[in-house]
Amino acid sequence: MTPRLEAVPGDITAEATDAVINAANPQLARGAGVCGAIFAAAGPELDAACAALGGAPTGDAKVTPGFGLRARWIVHAVGPVWRGGDQGEPELLASAYRRSLAVAAEIGATSVAFPAISTGIYGYPLEPATRIAVATCRAAPPEIELVRCVCFDDATLAAYERAMAVN
Repeated sequence: MTPRLEAVPGDITAEATDAVINAANPQLARGAGVCGAIFAAAGPELDAACAALGGAPTGDAKVTPGFGLRARWIVHAVGPVWRGGDQGEPELLASAYRRSLAVAAEIGATSVAFPAISTGIYGYPLEPATRIAVATCRAAPPEIELVRCVCFDDATLAAYERAMAVN
């Protein structure tokens, strides 16, 4: 069964889905952008929980409790840094989404909220990133019933809406 996909404007730290996805760095450390916002909202326990995981390679995902978030879990997805598109970035981005969905399903989540992974400080162009995100999320494990793409700004929301209309 294909999950219900939604693109919504908002703040991912306020989502009440079972899991929120963090656009993480390979060290799973507090960062900037959405990562920094999730760490700030979750509280200081998140730093220690992530440190205990020992990092994750690009394209992978690991899970922690949600701590101070409304979501029960945080899935930390490591997307690729954009280096022009010929360094495996599309495959790594799809893998980050796929692994996030698999990890979420493994822990019993049925609803997840994603940011636009790698499109901030990692520089991945928005249009191809959202097409990859939507296509990969449509192939989510059957346990995942809802995928909400939480968009920080109007340009991101419009890109997700275009990708959802085409795919």
